[in-house]
Amino acid sequence: MEVAYLFCESGANAVRIPFFDYDRRLFCRLAALGGKWDRFRNEFLFENHVIAEQFGRNVPGIPYVWVDKSASVPVRVFGFIGSPAVDHPFPAASPEKFPEHWQNRLETELRSGKYSLRTLNSYVYFNRLLCRTFQKTPEEIQPEDITGFLASIEKDKEYSASSINLAISAIKFFYKKVLKKDISKEQRRPRQDKRLPVVLSRTEILKMFGAEKNLKHRLLLMMVYASGLRVSEVVCLKRQDVDIDRKTIIVVSGKGRKDRYTIMSETVIDTLANYYSLYGITKWLFPGADPEKHLSIRSAQHICEQALKEAGIQKNASIHSLRHSFATHLLENGTDIRYIQKLLGHSSIRTTERYTHVARRKTLTIISPLDTINNEKKGVTL
Repeated sequence: MEVAYLFCESGANAVRIPFFDYDRRLFCRLAALGGKWDRFRNEFLFENHVIAEQFGRNVPGIPYVWVDKSASVPVRVFGFIGSPAVDHPFPAASPEKFPEHWQNRLETELRSGKYSLRTLNSYVYFNRLLCRTFQKTPEEIQPEDITGFLASIEKDKEYSASSINLAISAIKFFYKKVLKKDISKEQRRPRQDKRLPVVLSRTEILKMFGAEKNLKHRLLLMMVYASGLRVSEVVCLKRQDVDIDRKTIIVVSGKGRKDRYTIMSETVIDTLANYYSLYGITKWLFPGADPEKHLSIRSAQHICEQALKEAGIQKNASIHSLRHSFATHLLENGTDIRYIQKLLGHSSIRTTERYTHVARRKTLTIISPLDTINNEKKGVTL
């Protein structure tokens, strides 16, 4: 990216930064400055404390265009080494080639099939990105364009196999169900990466909880680990979903729009009474800055990242690692894998079976061959 485009809402000091290409250096810099990345709209969003006029000083090395929608004067292009601003017409960014009527048709088809909002946003995003990449309308896209697009997001954006598969699903759905022109049927899907989940030890989890001094944040992390919740599930919990008497939590409309019950911890139950009174909890168990809304997924992820940092844990862990640890520790304690499957909400037992590869239940009694040779080679110093 050669230029960052900053959009200022009329009468506000908010800055929006759309990305038309990926630049790792700029991306990391904007994230460090407090920007929140919206992966579906493909842009950063900064809150109101960011002042547009001062923004360029925080991103040295990147020129930017400040667009005030309320202004009738030419846009001013600010240099990034302190050079004087010069009047310059706003350069044309890559225009959208995915017409609104096709987007509306795609959304209608998805909503009629009761697809989730997250899936809807993803499908719209990838089809818009395909058309914008080649500057073609959906009717003009050819099979080789789809192949080239998938290759480009793998090479330039370093998308994982699962993300590429999502892009393929989005494109296939649109061309088959909406445009009625199945030009993507020959597209092969990449094999999924078979990575083992990152699991924290019991000692690491205790250190992590001990490092988090904020009661609300600590309770959130405890519930993810104690009940095996996804981050999208824990932030959406309501007070009414927690049954202290039965020691259960009902997860409403979890992944795949499925309800399920999972277990509660005595430690969590003991903490809840104090938490309810201290925070005045009535609706959302973890309210956001706006009490009428729940905590965002990104905020929950950030809470976990900070706790890991404070605890000095070096593993490449995330909040989802607490869910992995829940399943793995249950398996090591001898819990039947099919019970674990139900608690996690997995449709297939094969998904749950991956935890057998990291559980240490059967490997604890195996002795390393390095230790056994000491009985044969006495006096050898290693």
